[in-house]
Amino acid sequence: MFRQDANSSLIGEGCERAEGAVQLRNPTDDLIDKSLLRSGGLIDGQWVLGEVRYDVTDPATGMKIASVTDMDVRHAELAVGAASKAFLHWRSETAKQRHAILLRWYGLLMEHQDDLGRLMTAEQGKPYAEAKGEVRYAASFVEWFAEQAKRVNGETLPQFEKNRRLLVIKQPVGVCAAITPWNFPLAMITRKVAPALAAGCTIVVKPSELTPLTALAAAELALRAGVPPGVLNVLTCGNENSIAVGRALCESPDVRHLSFTGSTEVGRILMAQSAPTVKKLSLELGGNAPFLVFDDADLDSAVEGAMASKYRNAGQTCVCANRIYAQDAIYDDFVQRLAARVAQLEVGNGFDEDVTQGPLIEPAAVEKVQRHLDDAVAKGARVVTVGEKMRGQFFRPTVIADATADMLCAKEETFGPLAPVFRFHTEAEAIEAANRSEFGLASYLYSRDVGRIFRVSEALESGMVGVNAGVIAVEHVPFGGIKQSGIGREGSAHGIEEYVELKHICIADIDR
Repeated sequence: MFRQDANSSLIGEGCERAEGAVQLRNPTDDLIDKSLLRSGGLIDGQWVLGEVRYDVTDPATGMKIASVTDMDVRHAELAVGAASKAFLHWRSETAKQRHAILLRWYGLLMEHQDDLGRLMTAEQGKPYAEAKGEVRYAASFVEWFAEQAKRVNGETLPQFEKNRRLLVIKQPVGVCAAITPWNFPLAMITRKVAPALAAGCTIVVKPSELTPLTALAAAELALRAGVPPGVLNVLTCGNENSIAVGRALCESPDVRHLSFTGSTEVGRILMAQSAPTVKKLSLELGGNAPFLVFDDADLDSAVEGAMASKYRNAGQTCVCANRIYAQDAIYDDFVQRLAARVAQLEVGNGFDEDVTQGPLIEPAAVEKVQRHLDDAVAKGARVVTVGEKMRGQFFRPTVIADATADMLCAKEETFGPLAPVFRFHTEAEAIEAANRSEFGLASYLYSRDVGRIFRVSEALESGMVGVNAGVIAVEHVPFGGIKQSGIGREGSAHGIEEYVELKHICIADIDR
């Protein structure tokens, strides 16, 4: 289904409709706390307003909603310098003090979730209810790591000489950098910033050039919570400066840790650029998640899981089901049920009531989905729901049947609302097909056979497996992949370990 009303983004060039011109309203005008709309980067506790700026647009309407400072390498160097200076003090704060500041930040994020959600929908496009859900998800990492700040424990090791004592302590790694994506413009920041601050590190964040406003609002709330100047810095960069600033952060000897969420292609580049300074790296890269439905599965549950996994954020998530495999005996039934549910999705502006599918982030994303669909049809796929580009940056949610391994949608991450369904016969065949990828971020399987659940879960080559569940990410479980989907883990008790170094202390001559 598709909504096209007075606020819809499918009005077209010049915002003309049959009954006359429609004046679109800037969604940021409706912010309750308008001071959350920041237009400059943050360095050493000060908002930096530059003459060189770039526009942030609403992907649903094409409207300019703000212009922000286009920061460059010089700003990156200043931010790293500020973080280096602040680190000397922040690392010496007690864990309880850092805990208290992070808890205040958590409270402010929750208090302002309506405004944060509005900014997110305006610049990213996801439905408003979904955006507010991300705010709550993002805040959960701040709350979780506020508690973990008090649990960075060391060890006392057994000694083998009476006059020695052996200790292991954990210390903050130092100045960190985070490069975050546009698809989760708040959660990907808090998932990196919260553990860094909890561990005693300072950090420089470069949000996506497409979605800086949510990041800046979160930083404003961090300042209100008491995060000291220089501990959290934010660099807003246009497309060209973004590349140069990313390189500067990688090459800086003062930056000791880099966290990045994005494509595997860019991850490889950042690894190479970080190699000369031997940085600690946390990389959450591309995915091509398989979703296996066995013939003993609860099909209603499997369809709902596929909907939640595939069509959240219009398919623009790294863990979304990119390849859906259904066993032969239930294949036709599953495809029919999935198609019926997909047909119920409402496409439109994320601020419109009942909309469940917003726009894709940019025209190139729309073209990629169309290319994958055209390729699949040319190679024999059957379109079960009407799949097509729509006006603007919208694509009608689509299901295709009879997908095969030679299609682009089997090899590449579509990152859009296209669900190809592949047929398989045996468990071994399903596992082999699922693992036929250089990626290994997330996998899903639906079955009621306990033995099969364990066999397949252990055989799937991915860092995360959802069993009878289409959404698996919460703050207290480790998030990350294997193979070319990255290194390191975020969230959980393991997430803070990325931001500390181990130090062994040997104390001798105890008896003297």
